[in-house]
Amino acid sequence: MLTAPARKTWLLAFAALLLLLPAAGCGGEDDPSADAATGEAPAASSFPAVDGGALEDVLADAKQGDDLVVAPAGTVFDVGRNRFGFAVFTVDRQQVTDADVAIYAAHGPTGTAEGPFPARAESLETEPAFVAQTTSTDPDAAKAVYVTDLNLDRPGEWRLVALVKRGDETSAVRMPSIVVRKRDSIPAVRDAAPRINTPTADQVGNIQEIDTRVPPDSMHDVDLADVIGKKPVVLLFATPALCTSRVCGPVVDVAEQVKREVGDEVAFIHMEIWEDNDPNKGPREQVRAFNLQTEPWLFVLDRQGRVSTRIEGAFSVPELERAVDRVTE
Repeated sequence: MLTAPARKTWLLAFAALLLLLPAAGCGGEDDPSADAATGEAPAASSFPAVDGGALEDVLADAKQGDDLVVAPAGTVFDVGRNRFGFAVFTVDRQQVTDADVAIYAAHGPTGTAEGPFPARAESLETEPAFVAQTTSTDPDAAKAVYVTDLNLDRPGEWRLVALVKRGDETSAVRMPSIVVRKRDSIPAVRDAAPRINTPTADQVGNIQEIDTRVPPDSMHDVDLADVIGKKPVVLLFATPALCTSRVCGPVVDVAEQVKREVGDEVAFIHMEIWEDNDPNKGPREQVRAFNLQTEPWLFVLDRQGRVSTRIEGAFSVPELERAVDRVTE
């Protein structure tokens, strides 16, 4: 059972995602090769340069986007290059997926603004055969996530502003701050992943004990402890039926599609979050072993059992395909 402080952390993280992110999620990936986009990001030259100014200057020079919310989709950020995902939606909770967006960042209240960092839109769509009932019947299931790369070179608070272009109108939106740490406790790129046992279908009486997806997915055939260090692994921590951020269902669908494409060269493992699929009982021991405080999380491991890609939140089919390519080349 979680300690009271740890359970409070989970609840606060989930509450923040539910409030700020009904439609999409993403987080920190430390891999510097991170990828061309599903759709191309707009040119940086199409957004104002900062020229040593402050974030307040970015806000002052554009219309205030009072009808928009732009929210970081992750909670874990390390010093260095971070894959930064975020959601854009209207104040009445309608997802915006077709805008041109760039992020500006500054360290602390007096830091110089950096940017613009244009974002690409990553679609979470899969082929129809891989869309679970869990996803199709959820009106708030994520459909896309915006992704850019931020170089956050110092620990501490970073303040963010988004410029959102829709048609001929550009709106400035102040975003929630993020906190950057020198190092977090979650396995990072190039770290050896914990050697844990993950439950398999032949160990349970009913597959629904270890999979809340409807219908259950096919990623419960192997135990991580049996394959780590022997072949590449896609390890996905997600709970499709219980996910507060509305992201787990779509990313499990994404993993199912890529598993079909890749075949047996890579082991695909879906690990549920909650003990007995009951949030009141706290996270499963495997989740605790990876020190996870939010969901979903993706870890792609190379043949030596080291983390090659780490993503908190949502990711697209092309993103996962590229992550798999890096460990199978």
